[in-house]
Amino acid sequence: MSSKKALIRRPGPRLAEGLVTHVERAEVDVDLALEQWEAYAEALRAHGWETVEVDPADDCPDAVFVEDTVVMYRNVALITRPGAESRRPETEGVEEAVASLGCSVNWIWEPGTLDGGDVLKVGDTIYVGRGGRTNAAGVQQLRAAFEPLGARVIAVPVSKVLHLKSAVTALPDGTVLGRIPQIDVPSLFPRFLPVPEDSGSHVVLLGGDRLLIAASAPKTAELLADLGHEPVVVDISEFEKLEGCVTCLSVRMRELYA
Repeated sequence: MSSKKALIRRPGPRLAEGLVTHVERAEVDVDLALEQWEAYAEALRAHGWETVEVDPADDCPDAVFVEDTVVMYRNVALITRPGAESRRPETEGVEEAVASLGCSVNWIWEPGTLDGGDVLKVGDTIYVGRGGRTNAAGVQQLRAAFEPLGARVIAVPVSKVLHLKSAVTALPDGTVLGRIPQIDVPSLFPRFLPVPEDSGSHVVLLGGDRLLIAASAPKTAELLADLGHEPVVVDISEFEKLEGCVTCLSVRMRELYA
């Protein structure tokens, strides 16, 4: 059994109806999106991740963005309450999946809202974006769930992008990647590396020096390679039209099994 598991969820037939807030709507090729999703899942498996497919939610156009439905810390799965009401039915299948993997399950309750894309973990520090989809009550409930387990929760204002992780992610050493124009308060991150492309802000840590990164960020991939990392490039153009990125298409669960 792999020590690293990744939750994924197949894109549904209504994908093209997904929500957009900070970009112009563009036509989504659903067939191409499925091919890209399969290649993304294969990239995870090729680098040691066992993929766990959550039951489809075909009535929910955004369900492929599974990261928004649950936040993992150690063995606790915090089921979110998405800020967009249309996305709240997505959590049911994810809750079943994480429970079947032996996670301890907690929930965000009304009036709290929290999207997993607003949560960036750097070691035991958890940055949580307070913005359009995550409210103050959601931040408070996340803090109550994870601080007793040893986490340090830092709230970060988010107003220029959909989610905190639309603007920043982190390298294995904890350095935060991002684009200054997309970040409200860059000084909140002690080690920060500006990147040359918007989609270069998004990397998934695959293990060792390997970083999953979108094909739309070739200059950032070159920069990261020059710093000693190994970029693993995937094309997710159809998901980027819906403000998606490499992080939001999976939930990595190494903490459970490491």
